[in-house]
Amino acid sequence: MQKLLLVDDDTEVLAVNKKYFEQDGFLIRTAASAEDAYRVLGEFKPDCILLDVMMPGTDGFQACDKIKKLSGGAPVIFLTGRVSEDDKVEGLMLGADDYIEKPYSLKELKARVTVQLRKKTAKAPEQSNILSIPPLKIDIVAHKAFYNDTEIPLSNREYELLYMLAGKKNNVVTFEEIGSAFFGVYSEADRRTVMVTASRMRKKLEDYTGLDNIVETVYSKGYILRSK
Repeated sequence: MQKLLLVDDDTEVLAVNKKYFEQDGFLIRTAASAEDAYRVLGEFKPDCILLDVMMPGTDGFQACDKIKKLSGGAPVIFLTGRVSEDDKVEGLMLGADDYIEKPYSLKELKARVTVQLRKKTAKAPEQSNILSIPPLKIDIVAHKAFYNDTEIPLSNREYELLYMLAGKKNNVVTFEEIGSAFFGVYSEADRRTVMVTASRMRKKLEDYTGLDNIVETVYSKGYILRSK
């Protein structure tokens, strides 16, 4: 049975979402504030977390990092009425795995939860834990990247992007492919988030390797990882 934690100060929203997912066989716990969520996570380990942003006290943006750590890294989906592009980018950069604008359909919400659960339970390839893409190495079990045995400290989303590019090395990975992998459903509004993630990842690769051409931008299409 899949487990969800719902965090929202709106009790009506909590009740509606709880009923909907329980009817689909999910085990649900709810919290009306970030502080309540911290307490729940002391004895309940969810497979996915739906987190409201605009809550009194500690808001969702402020709570995201601690909630992810207390949950053992469960995917977090923000549910919010803050709909500007900057808000969305900020939320994703803070560690959220998806961002849904209120009001939303329960059908879409379930689809996005399903995407995150599918990612969480996907098995790594059996052949080898290490993917070599000179000059880099990727540990596909630990989700880490290395240069000359030195770890490059990538965020979860930066690692996901690097892994996608490595899987199609020397071939273009489009904005649409990356956005679909990140969010389940891609829209042009997601392109900026993809570009910010790519920019931060490339900066770290350059800082650690001294090379500025490992990942190249293909104008208006996406990115390509160059490897021998």
